[in-house]
Amino acid sequence: MTTTAADRTSPVRDLLATAVAALGGQQRDGQVAMAEAVADAFADKEHLLVQAGTGTGKSLGYLVPALLHDQRVVIATATLALQHQLVERDLPRLVKAVGTVPGVDASYAVLKGRSNYACLHRVREGAPDDQGELIQAEDAMGAMGRKVLELRSWAEKAAEGRGTGERDDAPRHTDKEWRQVSVTARECVGAAKCPFGEECFAERAKEKAQKSHLIVTNHSLLAIDAIEGIPMIPEYDAVVIDEAHELAARVTQAATDELWAAEVERAARRSIRHVEGDEAEDLADAADALRAAVSDAPAGRFEQVPEALADALVLVRDAARACVGAFPKAESGSDPDAAMTQAKGMVQEVLTTAERMAANSEADVLWRTEGTDRIPPMLCIAPLQVWAQMRDKLLSDNTVVLTSATLMLGGDFATVAGSVGLKPSERVAPGAPRQEWPDDAQPWRGLDVGSPFDYAKQGILYVARHLPPPGRDGLGPAQLDEITELVDRADGRTLGLFSSRRAAEAAAEHVRKALPHLTTLAQGEAQLPELARQFVEDPHTCLFGTLGLWQGLDVPGDTCQLVIIDRIPFPRPDDPLMSARQKAADQAGGNGFMQVAATHAALLLAQGAGRLIRTTSDRGVVAVLDPRLATARYGSFLKASLPPMWPTHDPKVVRQALGRLSGR
Repeated sequence: MTTTAADRTSPVRDLLATAVAALGGQQRDGQVAMAEAVADAFADKEHLLVQAGTGTGKSLGYLVPALLHDQRVVIATATLALQHQLVERDLPRLVKAVGTVPGVDASYAVLKGRSNYACLHRVREGAPDDQGELIQAEDAMGAMGRKVLELRSWAEKAAEGRGTGERDDAPRHTDKEWRQVSVTARECVGAAKCPFGEECFAERAKEKAQKSHLIVTNHSLLAIDAIEGIPMIPEYDAVVIDEAHELAARVTQAATDELWAAEVERAARRSIRHVEGDEAEDLADAADALRAAVSDAPAGRFEQVPEALADALVLVRDAARACVGAFPKAESGSDPDAAMTQAKGMVQEVLTTAERMAANSEADVLWRTEGTDRIPPMLCIAPLQVWAQMRDKLLSDNTVVLTSATLMLGGDFATVAGSVGLKPSERVAPGAPRQEWPDDAQPWRGLDVGSPFDYAKQGILYVARHLPPPGRDGLGPAQLDEITELVDRADGRTLGLFSSRRAAEAAAEHVRKALPHLTTLAQGEAQLPELARQFVEDPHTCLFGTLGLWQGLDVPGDTCQLVIIDRIPFPRPDDPLMSARQKAADQAGGNGFMQVAATHAALLLAQGAGRLIRTTSDRGVVAVLDPRLATARYGSFLKASLPPMWPTHDPKVVRQALGRLSGR
């Protein structure tokens, strides 16, 4: 008997209704449409892109069909905030609501990279050359030593109580302090050899994932598992990628390697006690050569690698390979030597990165950072593009559902679809029945389920067409005066999104002087959660900042009635990876500016403008101080990526609207 679409979607509708009713929420048409489309995608083995606006309830829109799917489903998020929301709020409540429904497997687990868990071997045995000084006497320690002891105590209590041992649950700490109680995958001695393998937090998490129907993880771990081919996640049939607008960037980040002389030197120093020959000393000499070559090389992207640098990379590669080979093999039945395992792992990482950099592949982009007073310059290498890897290694093996509030750039799915390896020719028309495709095809559908918000009535898009175009020297007097007037009319309640830290600080200083009765906060003056708390508590407050605020802040209500965007957020012209991708697109016969720079800007603009309307009762203005949004040819593409707010160029209309909202 043939299963119809109605047969498949009826259980989804029923379970969604049960879940929404139990959670006391409101079921929306877009949420139902999304849940049915996700169920169809799983059943038909077709990829799906779903744009679901803020407030749609997209978490339930994919969690409900995932629970009903007959095989394991992975949920991958970009941010810890969303992962925390899923694991701490959405999933427990959903399981409580529908976990006893027949046919529903409500088991789930969280899976992170190994370095996100405390390592009991490191906690109990330590690494002598790093920790020996820390464990002597507490009165002889500095703050770091005391913090490491606190982390060790926390890890032991977590082990006794069958806790997760996850970094997110640990006492407050720095990256450097966490490294004293954790290991990377390469440094791990392995569960089979480790005397604490049965208690291992990371292994427990893997075991739980192996028994679970849903696995919640992040984009980076998904990339390592699917694209780099390092098995991190138990076998699964389908994956839902939330915050999918960030996927290509996160995959790129996961595939980016760094190399600096100090790291090579440290690996050599760690190896000396374990290697009998001169291989560790040779690696240290190679580090000196690398330091000199990097120092002499120009900052920025290398279209042609300087000869001295190329020679130094080969020297590091060969020395690291010899050093890895010189480590003694572990004797059967002997206890693992953690210090040796970690030292060898460090050298192996140096070898892998140096080998990649020395290959000078056209598929990679190599550049040297500027360096600062505190951080010396280093080499970085990243893939020129990642869509081919995602197509070959993620899309070909699994059904993939991508969802976000911003997937339609320029009013269409094509840009985001192409960034993950889906072709326009493989798109299935809305309502079209399933068809036969060639074996190498990746059919996909796009669905915009809309938004519960009436953007045209709730928000105004104001483009300050009368202002001069932004210059290289940051904000000019005209922009600063415009910001001050808008903030004054809004009586605070302003989120300022700026293209640079310097611009944000300049605007904050100007507003503080002009409007001393308002509270003006600037990113960097405190931790972001603290700034956000102050912003929410006092409506007569402005918060100015950069990228962390464009995407990561959720402040519904009267707190935020004005979002100011100082300029179109194009990537910097000297951004090594973006400039390389733009050049490659031009050489391939495309329009590099539109495919790379304009796409990057459209995504950030959409995310930034999306900070304004977070509930059905929110009202306000998005003010873009860059006239190019109205005058440049690419402006229509950028505006088509934004929520459909009511548009105006009239400063008087905007000031009156802000005055009404603030009661002035």
